[in-house]
Amino acid sequence: MKTETDVTSATIERVHSRSIKTTFFERLLAYGSLTLLLAVFVAVVRGHADWTRVPTLIWLHIVTVSAALALTPMLLLGRRGVRRHRILGYAWVVSMTATALLSFGIRGGSQGGLSAIHILSVIALTQAPMLAWHARLHRVDSHRYTALSLITGALLIAGFFTFPFGRMLGRWLSA
Repeated sequence: MKTETDVTSATIERVHSRSIKTTFFERLLAYGSLTLLLAVFVAVVRGHADWTRVPTLIWLHIVTVSAALALTPMLLLGRRGVRRHRILGYAWVVSMTATALLSFGIRGGSQGGLSAIHILSVIALTQAPMLAWHARLHRVDSHRYTALSLITGALLIAGFFTFPFGRMLGRWLSA
């Protein structure tokens, strides 16, 4: 006869991952991430004539944010609480942290200073580690809230604002 202590971690993961349902908002964010990733890809392809003039720092920024955009749907639409989700989640945190750090080397405007969008980079740098911390402590509600907030603000809203106002990706996309 099995007792409560005979329950394996695999069983706990299966039960736990089934109990976390994907919401409409999460599906919306997942598809928003895919849409933004596609826009970045199309812009980069269309901007091929300028590739040699783009600094390495910007290429690294594009690569790290593209990784986060690609991982987001897998995390939001896939099974949660399982090993794959944890591994992809840590990769997402590293990618977002790198993206935020790299953004401080990207200066725009006539003054060459930081823009208002860099506020989201500061938020990402403080909240990405908290996201991992909440997950590690199994604070599911805090983890979910932090993840959705980061995806909405630091990834999608910040990502959207890289296209208008004559910015490089916007120029390339409309080329």
